[in-house]
Amino acid sequence: MKHPQAYQNEQVVIIGLARSGVAVAKLFHELGAVVTVNDKKERDLCPEADELTALGISVICGGHPSGLIHEGVKLVVKNPGIPYTIEPIQKALELGIEIVTEVEVAYHVCKAPMVCITGSNGKTTTTTWIGLMLDKAGLKPIVAGNIGRALTEAALEAGPDNHMVVELSSFQLKGTTDFRPQVACLLNVYETHLDYHGTMEDYIASKVKLFANQTAEDTAVLNWDNPVCRRVAQEVKASVFPFSTKEELSYGVFVQPSFSDDVPDAERSIVYRDAQGKTHRIVGVKELGIFGSFNVENAAAAACAALTFGVSIEIIAEVLKEFKGVEHRLEHVATLNGVLYFNNSKATNPTATIKTIESFEQDVILIAGGLERGMDYMDLLPVFQTRVKGLVAIGQTKEKISHVAKLAGMSQIKLVDTANSVQDTVTEAVRQAAAMAKAGDVVLLSPACASWDMFPSYEERGRMFRQSVHTL
Repeated sequence: MKHPQAYQNEQVVIIGLARSGVAVAKLFHELGAVVTVNDKKERDLCPEADELTALGISVICGGHPSGLIHEGVKLVVKNPGIPYTIEPIQKALELGIEIVTEVEVAYHVCKAPMVCITGSNGKTTTTTWIGLMLDKAGLKPIVAGNIGRALTEAALEAGPDNHMVVELSSFQLKGTTDFRPQVACLLNVYETHLDYHGTMEDYIASKVKLFANQTAEDTAVLNWDNPVCRRVAQEVKASVFPFSTKEELSYGVFVQPSFSDDVPDAERSIVYRDAQGKTHRIVGVKELGIFGSFNVENAAAAACAALTFGVSIEIIAEVLKEFKGVEHRLEHVATLNGVLYFNNSKATNPTATIKTIESFEQDVILIAGGLERGMDYMDLLPVFQTRVKGLVAIGQTKEKISHVAKLAGMSQIKLVDTANSVQDTVTEAVRQAAAMAKAGDVVLLSPACASWDMFPSYEERGRMFRQSVHTL
């Protein structure tokens, strides 16, 4: 797309309010564009509408009118979560009108270097770690994107001495054209969001857009243990900075001895091998402030990004030891009668749930289930056979997940039907799980599904779990 300043006196349509829609609408309005904002929700469900209307921005709520998109429109900025199948987007495609997400707009106005993080799992933890590392090094990070603030709003505040640390989803990246971060991190790619993307090919292509405009002056941080990431390494123009937990690397950040070796975690360290072949110890795996093999991967990725910006190994190690985790991501809620309760509501796909279960040595009673996305959940079978003691299934997918548990030979399986309220449903699920547990066990909310069948967000699902645990 053109720089936002080039749309002065031209018609720009923003589809979808929320924080990103509001931020980008204000930007184009201030730069003199003729802005129309549209949201399918009714006006009383769009609290942001009054603020925009007061500024003189046209806001249309309650549906997508037929005349919204026409030949006079020069740009459509789409909320990332809105599918490309809706009528106004299809009309824009038919007319050849460019469609972008807020990420593309923010890139054009941002004066600070960007480090951007994407992947199927681990984005928020890695993003937070990088932000803390850059902050401790005095590099003035601004953390935004899919975490916290709208990227456009943050980008407008950023100066050349800041560093933008940006979490990005595949939905956001799909709507980019010129976007170019100085450091781009792809943590992993697993099957998820196919209800939005339709195919794995489209999902992967959206993720890989993160690297599309990078040059040899930029850096691509890639997970050497993930087949998709390794394939991407052969295609990018940027300098590749790999990380691994399973393989010793000639250059990059890796675990020594690797997770492929049969040694206790207490003997493992995350290390950095520089371009001259010298190996530097960063931190012991057991010293990390949060546990789980997937968080070792996230720590290695964060170290790569921080090293690229010149952050010292001492600062990286200090942050990795001090950080105690992000809410709803393997969050310790309570220990009651010797049973540990963990909230991992952010685990919205089977891979995230599998990695979480594998991080525990104790027997696990799992609470899982949620939005139906057409998956069979057979990937859960091995951990159900070896690591899960009991299952409490909720939501649209409860029958599918319980079927896998039966195939695994699990004897303790409970299905919880939706009660009078969602909170009552969660409370009953927690009660059933607690009844299965004995001292030393772990009760784990790790749904393997999105939350939208019952909850407005994974955060609300996690909050209700926490509340239910505290009422036991």
